[in-house]
Amino acid sequence: MTDNIRLPDELGQQLQAHRKALGLSKSALAERAGKVREVIYRLEAGEDTTVSSLMAVMGALGLVMRMERAGLPTASEVAARFMEDDDAA
Repeated sequence: MTDNIRLPDELGQQLQAHRKALGLSKSALAERAGKVREVIYRLEAGEDTTVSSLMAVMGALGLVMRMERAGLPTASEVAARFMEDDDAA
């Protein structure tokens, strides 16, 4: 996992790591963010959710988003991610 988040599952991994570092359960984080627990599951799994939900959860974790110029993931980065998914199945 890198500090540069380029794929949804990388974002999910980072959110999960921050939640665990704070000692929060998914339910506790959802309550703190004013969202249902399903939102936490979806975000941590790298699944679709609303931007407002993402921002609420990040705020509840004490995180902010910073935007910077970057290219899209390379074809090899995307292929490697799909290979990891296949290996996990």
